[in-house]
Amino acid sequence: METTLYWPFLIYVGSSICVIAGMLGGSYILGQRHMERETGEPFESGILPTGSARIRLSIQFYLVGMLFVIFDLEVVFVVAWAIAIREVGWSGYIGVVIFIVILIVGLIYEYKSGTLDFGRKKLKTLIEGKQ
Repeated sequence: METTLYWPFLIYVGSSICVIAGMLGGSYILGQRHMERETGEPFESGILPTGSARIRLSIQFYLVGMLFVIFDLEVVFVVAWAIAIREVGWSGYIGVVIFIVILIVGLIYEYKSGTLDFGRKKLKTLIEGKQ
């Protein structure tokens, strides 16, 4: 193998390491150093914290977050299809229709299983049904 093809990559890696070292070293040399009592306090938007940041959230918050990620990725695939619509033709159209139908079926399943329902009545019936 010829090693002359690797020198641009090595220059790129070396320059990246130099830039990172320069930024870290510059901030260490030029940065402020003070140890007042308020330095270690958490601070958010000008408001002092009250209570603990360690609160327990319902599992439904995480389920809705995962559903958001899934349906957000759906948008990425559909937009990519829309950009390449002329190149993919009818086979691409049929593929995206099948993809959207599968996602709609999944959304209907999530709705019917109660994942998207945050009401207390639904939660109470789920708890009573399991006992």
